[in-house]
Amino acid sequence: MKDVIIACDFSSGTQVLEFLDKFASCARKPFVKIGMELYYAEGPSIVREIKKRGHRIFLDLKLHDIPNTVRKTMKVLSNLDVDMTNVHAAGTIDMMKAALEGLTREDGTRPLLIAVTQLTSTSEERMQKELLIGAGIADTIAHYASNAAEAGLDGVVCSPLEAAMVKEKCGSGFIAVTPGIRFADAAADDQVRITTPARAREIGSDFIVVGRPITAAEDPVAAYERCVKEFLPE
Repeated sequence: MKDVIIACDFSSGTQVLEFLDKFASCARKPFVKIGMELYYAEGPSIVREIKKRGHRIFLDLKLHDIPNTVRKTMKVLSNLDVDMTNVHAAGTIDMMKAALEGLTREDGTRPLLIAVTQLTSTSEERMQKELLIGAGIADTIAHYASNAAEAGLDGVVCSPLEAAMVKEKCGSGFIAVTPGIRFADAAADDQVRITTPARAREIGSDFIVVGRPITAAEDPVAAYERCVKEFLPE
């Protein structure tokens, strides 16, 4: 079930489709993440177009609202045939249960549903001083992951540094989706809790989400293939 997900954080459909055209001759169609910027710019049509091209899709909208609103929104999103989507774990267990209910179709099928614990741009200092969360970041993430598991979700988004802890808390089958991935010779950019693809695999990541190291690379296909080789060695 492990895979590399490319974060397609582009501002227009034209940009993302031109980027994905680079992979047209590849035997392996990349799993891609569509985030808020692209979805808000293009709407559901871009999801359908990328899906039509044979890519699996992680729709990364991080829903966080009252349970009824999230339930109804997830019911709409379930019609897009994405493979994974998410909510914020801070929205409470009731909200996550409502999301799962809305996402599940009449035939019982649904995409994977995961919850964001703490963004990888959040340090423990920021969490405590700005968000007024008194517990340490590890304890907070473990508790949020436990809440997501109790709500029936498939896993969480966390930094790769917390993947092993999440597995220990929630079981080996609970999915750890981890952004904050950088090659050993790359810049950290605006992320704080980061590691390499190889190390992420070693410490428990099931899916790694990689953006700028691939999308901003001189040769995105080569960068993607490097990432796959490091994360999914033969």
